[in-house]
Amino acid sequence: MSDYTYVGSELELFQAARNWKAYLKQMIKPWLGPNVLEVGAGLGGTTRALCGGAHKRWVCLEPDLNLAEPLKKQITARRLPHCCEFRAGTIADLPPGDRFDSILYIDVMEHIEDDVAEFARAAERLTTAGRIIVLSPAHPWLFSEFDREIGHFRRYTKKTLAAAAGTRLRRDRLIYLDSVGLLASSANRFMLKKSMPNAGQIKVWDSLMVPVSRVLDPLLMFSVGKSVLGVWRRP
Repeated sequence: MSDYTYVGSELELFQAARNWKAYLKQMIKPWLGPNVLEVGAGLGGTTRALCGGAHKRWVCLEPDLNLAEPLKKQITARRLPHCCEFRAGTIADLPPGDRFDSILYIDVMEHIEDDVAEFARAAERLTTAGRIIVLSPAHPWLFSEFDREIGHFRRYTKKTLAAAAGTRLRRDRLIYLDSVGLLASSANRFMLKKSMPNAGQIKVWDSLMVPVSRVLDPLLMFSVGKSVLGVWRRP
């Protein structure tokens, strides 16, 4: 069992980012199969946004026991969809026979020191033609005190995320998201230099910037953004 402790304190803030989570759901919905593993489910905010309850099985995997306990209580109390179940630990702690159609790393892979090994472990847990879906913060030049405080080892480019995935998997999609949010992140990195956004900043970003990004990103052919989204499948 993992003894991992999450050092960030921003999870509750980002639970309120409903427009962003709706945008993410729109982008990954085609690859969400009936059996889903969500690695690093945290407080359940992403689960609540992405899982509509129509899946056969949605496993919420969380290595930090301080986060795992309230997540487990939410599932037991049916405050998350009925298909959700809880597991403590990492992907290595799952039963050997567990296989999934979709494995999600939503703002998680950047917290894992050996991301190459993690991709390999996830690939072994896929069903035939199953998908690994990764969303992570983009651009090493944006790495800030905020990243350090919440335990990021890195920010990715499309190239570095593809390199971590390796050559065993087939790539379905690799794009940047949130072109307008990139401007806000740049301002914070070089001008405001704040280590943690506040609730007001999250609200402005989510309510004003994300809707514009949803329109602008396709026009820019998903070539610019503060986050990188990759989807790989087992051959």
